[in-house]
Order: sequence, then structure tokens, then C-alpha cells
Amino acid sequence: MNQPVPKSPQRLVENVDFYFNELGLMVFTAEYHRKRGYCCKSGCRHCPYGNAPGDANASLRKA
Repeated sequence: MNQPVPKSPQRLVENVDFYFNELGLMVFTAEYHRKRGYCCKSGCRHCPYGNAPGDANASLRKA
């Protein structure tokens, strides 16, 4: 069986792709999500696809 070859992982850059919040948790930035290229529909804080928490239209959009 032929399986697609995954892309080589890119090195993440702190304060560009992610930061650590006051609880020490890693938070991905909108820049990281745009590089990834799709919405995971997990309600990420900086979702550029309209599914961030508090986005009034989040449930109406599909990425």
C-alpha cells in the first residue's frame, strides 16, 4: 500500500508560533494555525478560521 509521506515538521519559534500562558501552558498563535493550514475545530484561543472561544459566529462557520 502506498501511504502519503508526511511533511517534515517545521521547528516552532517561541513568540511567533506559540507562547506560554500564565499557567505555563503552550498556546499556539494565529500564525501557527495559518501555517498548519486548517481548523481542527477544538476552539483554539487564536483560531484564524473563526472558531475561537467567544466568536459569536463560530458555530456558523466551517473551515
